[in-house]
Amino acid sequence: MFRLSQYMREVIAPTPLKSTRKPAAPVVIWNIIRRCNLTCQHCYTTSADKDFPNELTTPEIYTVMDDLKQFKVPVLILSGGEPLLHPDIFSISQRAKNMGFYVALSSNGTKISPENIDQIAAINYSYIGVSLDGIEDTHDTFRRSKGSFKQALNGIELCLEKGIKVGIRYTLTQPNSHDFPKMLQLMDDYNIDKFYLSHLNYGGRGNKNRADDAHFSMTRDTMNVLFDTCYRWLLEGKEREFVTGNNDADAVYFLHWVRARFPEKVAHIQAKLEQWGGNASGVNVANIDNLGNVHPDTFWWHYNLGNVKERPFSDIWQDISDPLMAGLKSSPRPLKGRCKTCHFQLICNGNTRVRAAQTTGNYWAEDSGCYLTDNEISSQ
Repeated sequence: MFRLSQYMREVIAPTPLKSTRKPAAPVVIWNIIRRCNLTCQHCYTTSADKDFPNELTTPEIYTVMDDLKQFKVPVLILSGGEPLLHPDIFSISQRAKNMGFYVALSSNGTKISPENIDQIAAINYSYIGVSLDGIEDTHDTFRRSKGSFKQALNGIELCLEKGIKVGIRYTLTQPNSHDFPKMLQLMDDYNIDKFYLSHLNYGGRGNKNRADDAHFSMTRDTMNVLFDTCYRWLLEGKEREFVTGNNDADAVYFLHWVRARFPEKVAHIQAKLEQWGGNASGVNVANIDNLGNVHPDTFWWHYNLGNVKERPFSDIWQDISDPLMAGLKSSPRPLKGRCKTCHFQLICNGNTRVRAAQTTGNYWAEDSGCYLTDNEISSQ
């Protein structure tokens, strides 16, 4: 995850380089339920509006939660499916808050309603991310549900009225890229706290729909708009957060953006980005699915590291006898092709390995989603 706003602030007002602090344990994205009222085109869990057998029970979730706390996991992102469809979502959330986790909710927004907004507010979630795939017609087409945009936007409005930190989660693809400027305008109109731009990653229905992945020129145009907007809004005093995910090449492209506009800041920004270190799958980001299977991140559902019903997460996560985990945790990673020869490995860390695996069958092949030119990844 590339925290663009954090590094854009370094362009505007640089801060001293500090020693790197390695997290004690990963952020855990936890799909506590697979059921969802929508069937989105790019869903990495291939969810549906039905019950799925053998999901973790609430007592099992609590047992895992105890292990995660002991292991010093700092953040729980409760996801789905649609997590608000879990019958014990508020009990699970409150327990997590009471244990001291940073607790976020990843929702499609349609189940945030006047009937439950007070319960949602009472949990005091650290953040709620609501997925929007464009403005009304585009979103409803992607979500395969007429009216879902209005419902999701209503959910965002209810959160804002209650003072809950809420953000937009937007997955960039060819068919919805035309709506990107309108999404930024929506964020501005509603004074929404955060915007998360996710590049399409090849998992679940996202893998089946990868022919719709944004062409590189369109991706570059989108990133330029994002960078320019972030910079302008910060100068205007609009303290909003922009984050991108599933393409760590964004950070390298940002460095080139800085080089073109603020060449005197390049060395400082590069040092800051190298401290960040790029892709963290299998290291600082983990996923537990609805059945208790552990994955290097949310797009590795086809690759199980172990199951928390049989073995504690803390044991699974530290086990490098698995070749994929050994490679993900190694530094440098055993990359091949353009990723191996890239001058900016310290920033990107090989980008998204699952995308390489889905397109070539090799975990360590070059990431086909890297939109940088050969010249841009050279030492020039």
